[in-house]
Amino acid sequence: MNIKNHLIDFEAMPWQEPAKGVRSKTVVKGKQQLRLVEFSYGFAENDWCVKGHAGIVLVGAFANNYAGQVEHYTAGDIFLIPQGESDKHKVVMSEGQTVLLLLFEILEA
Repeated sequence: MNIKNHLIDFEAMPWQEPAKGVRSKTVVKGKQQLRLVEFSYGFAENDWCVKGHAGIVLVGAFANNYAGQVEHYTAGDIFLIPQGESDKHKVVMSEGQTVLLLLFEILEA
């Protein structure tokens, strides 16, 4: 975690690539998590995500599938996804698409 005087230096942090089509930089402090996440075409979630997220689209575009209802997001859009089964979601990336998101999350105990 690179926090100096509460400033986060994402530039100094290495990218983590947990799966094809996604890479991220993560900072955790207490129960708060901040992630810089890049999704690209080829990313596919196996299961529905039921975690809560608040975020902003920094660059690019993507869609989220909310159990059959698809919402599209572009640079500058801000979103708030509540935690739980009723808001389960999957990221959908079209061919040639890349998106950079800043996600704010609360970690469970």
